[in-house]
Amino acid sequence: MATRAIGIVIDGATGRLGTTQHLRALLAIAGEGGLPLANGDRLVPRPLLLGRDPEKLAALAGKSGGLKWSADRDQCLADPGIEIYFDASATGGRPERARAAFAMGKHVYLEKPIALTLEDALSLARAAERAGRKGGVVQDKLFLPGLKKLRQLYDAKFFGRVLSVRLEFGWWVFDGEFTPAQRPSWNYRKEGGGGLILDMFAHWRYIFDRLLGPITAVSCRHMTALPTRRDEAGRRYEVDVEDHAFAIFELEGGALAQIGSSWANRVKRDDLLQIQVDGTLGSAVAGLHRCFLQPAVATPKPLFSPEVPQAMVFDEQWQEMPEILPFENGYRAGWELFLRHVAEEAPFPAPLIEGAKSVQLAEACYQSHRERRWVDLPALVL
Repeated sequence: MATRAIGIVIDGATGRLGTTQHLRALLAIAGEGGLPLANGDRLVPRPLLLGRDPEKLAALAGKSGGLKWSADRDQCLADPGIEIYFDASATGGRPERARAAFAMGKHVYLEKPIALTLEDALSLARAAERAGRKGGVVQDKLFLPGLKKLRQLYDAKFFGRVLSVRLEFGWWVFDGEFTPAQRPSWNYRKEGGGGLILDMFAHWRYIFDRLLGPITAVSCRHMTALPTRRDEAGRRYEVDVEDHAFAIFELEGGALAQIGSSWANRVKRDDLLQIQVDGTLGSAVAGLHRCFLQPAVATPKPLFSPEVPQAMVFDEQWQEMPEILPFENGYRAGWELFLRHVAEEAPFPAPLIEGAKSVQLAEACYQSHRERRWVDLPALVL
């Protein structure tokens, strides 16, 4: 058995995703002696932290065991010891950064969305092919326990014929006036690649395509709930993207999905993300970790009465699915798949064309809102 190191640049290392999710996942793999490969070797990630603030980079590097860091992207890409470029920085400029990495012979792994336009997203998939390098996009939500349980029910034919899906997502993101915002200000600026649809509907695309049923068409409306906010320095700025969106997806087979997504609603449900699937033989409601089901044979028969308060406690009539499989961190799971893809040509389910599909959905949502009509989602080809 041999041990092999693999150099990985984390661009945007000091941001929330870069630090708390991706860097932590890579350090966990390295701390366990590396990723076991099919031939018995172990692949040990060697992260290099990249960002704009030397002081923050140095502090993070020190807390992470003395990692190397740099504020010079060109220098990092020119380093022959670096095999993978990973981008977790702001969406704006991501295609240019990724193309530069491909041009320097690096494999490229990207946070979503991979681009602001479908044309740019497809160009990245083509750039990977031309360079003969691996390219992939993060699809972390597929590994959430609640969604994996939901997929188990699909595979077991629990639902019968699926009739409808309802997805509710969101929470109140403070505007910074009295309470600091929980999301970075670039999320609310078009020039930085902000906007709820571009950001969150990327998740909905792969969740539906991989778990719930492929999307064939969309109808969408969106709005800006809070038009002014304060940034990280306390400066007031104008929001020029949406923070509130509602859509209907038509799925392959004809079922409809209702999508409510917002950074400006208050939560009165079991989780920040909740998906309900109703079918002829049963229904299920899944959150991030838990999943509840109700088969047809155990479905109650409530009566509607405007005169008598409802006696049934509907929540008590659902059965919770047990924890059978161990929890799997979605960011780490994605990294393990991509590292094996690079090191031993193992299959990878999220190449850059999958990232392009997410951008296609976002563009279709914006077009639907603009033209007030349904928009089809044709198959993408390179």
